[in-house]
Amino acid sequence: QAMEREVVAAFGKGEPDEIMSSAFKLRVTREDIHTLRNLHWLNDEVINFYMTLLVERNKKEGYPAVHAFSTFFYPKLISGGYRAVRRWTKGVDLFKQDLILVPIHLKVHWALVVIDVRKKTIKYFDSMAQRGDKICETLFRYLQEESQEKRNLELTFSEWTLRSVESHEIPQQLNGSDCGVFMCKYADYISRDKPITFTQNHMPYFRRKMVWEIIHQQLL
Repeated sequence: QAMEREVVAAFGKGEPDEIMSSAFKLRVTREDIHTLRNLHWLNDEVINFYMTLLVERNKKEGYPAVHAFSTFFYPKLISGGYRAVRRWTKGVDLFKQDLILVPIHLKVHWALVVIDVRKKTIKYFDSMAQRGDKICETLFRYLQEESQEKRNLELTFSEWTLRSVESHEIPQQLNGSDCGVFMCKYADYISRDKPITFTQNHMPYFRRKMVWEIIHQQLL
């Protein structure tokens, strides 16, 4: 009940630019938090903060090592090629991670690419069953350049599996507004190596839970 009160307060009236949570060099305002209400689309700020919370949680014992790129990574890679993003991994060895999460923003839709370094797979997760084969290929080329640049090693395409996950394999959204929440929860379950078992019915609960988690800077 106390948690519910906090969520109600966060959704309440107040200055839109009031900072509700600030950590990891990121800040989330009341206006950002309001994108978690009802059927609003999640914005970059909420998604990037949540992804960072996943990375923080996974530093604990017993979780796979995770690196999550910002929502601004993929557009930058597309527009400027490898050179434009090569400094994004300063201080991070992608090849020592177990999982790399790449949020993908497709104009009015969010999807997720998961690079599993352990299994050498690149998978595209989309809650509206769109295909992301080209996106997987683009990210594989990025990995090849990163490997060449940072450790002078060639990645062999034939050793890797790239694919779009089929709609019957993962929960799908039944409205036009929950793609961001679906993407965040795919990332949450995958980064715990858990089967993805939620459904559209969980979305209202997940939205409220994410509000609490962002304000408290910890995942429940």
